Amino acid sequence: MSNADWTIDVGEADFEREVLERSESVPVVVDFWAPWCGPCRTLGPLLERLVHEHEGAVVLARVDVDASPRIAAQFGARSIPMVLGIRDRAIRGEFVGAQPEAAIRQFLAGILPSEADTLAGEADTLREAGNAADAEARYRAALEGEARHGRALYGLAGLLADRGETAEALDLLDHVLPHEIVAEAAERLATRLRLEGEGGGDPDDLRARVEADPDDLATRIELGRALASAGRHEEALESFLEAIRRDAEFDEGAARLAMLDLFELLGSDAELTQRFRGELARALFR
Repeated sequence: MSNADWTIDVGEADFEREVLERSESVPVVVDFWAPWCGPCRTLGPLLERLVHEHEGAVVLARVDVDASPRIAAQFGARSIPMVLGIRDRAIRGEFVGAQPEAAIRQFLAGILPSEADTLAGEADTLREAGNAADAEARYRAALEGEARHGRALYGLAGLLADRGETAEALDLLDHVLPHEIVAEAAERLATRLRLEGEGGGDPDDLRARVEADPDDLATRIELGRALASAGRHEEALESFLEAIRRDAEFDEGAARLAMLDLFELLGSDAELTQRFRGELARALFR
């Protein structure tokens, strides 16, 4: 990143790319300002100088609130100057009004990557390169420093899942906070692991048992889980749905919960999710 890239002017057309997407790799300081604002003209050059001291470890994005009113409204910039520190798409710090240099230095220190961030980033790189052992060591070191570090929890859970250590992986995923950038991916992984863990039976054997006794709902649900674990998602959803049609409350609604887990795994936009959501609603509210 060149010196010219350390301070950028951002508007509504490129805020997503230049601020939110960029914050996944480097912290971004967002300065909401306006040309008529006296304190803004005092704060701006100071922010720029202090950001440039970090030589690309942080970026300053300037947003003219008059030119970008929707972005200003979205982030509640009612009084300016207002400054946000964004890392991994989440607001990590903020202040309003001109501040002394010492306060801004403290603010910048608070949004820069922590030691745990650095360790987790190194671990991600090692894992992608196939070095699972060193990646695991760095993930665990990151969690020693920050027990709820999202990327480290998710990364380590993925390694453990690959080794079949499902229980510990699920425990780690359960500690990922909802605001973390990896929260959605962590939930999908947890859903997959739960489905795989519950679907250890042989689908052909389970189907034969269901055909012999169509009212054996426990086996019908077990069949759905086995099919889901095998990646046969449409068949799994059909099996769960038939169980619901026969008795929606069986085993405390286990078939409905299994369908919801599978919807989560597939994603809300998936064709199967959209089709079977309608079927589920009709089965429940007929």
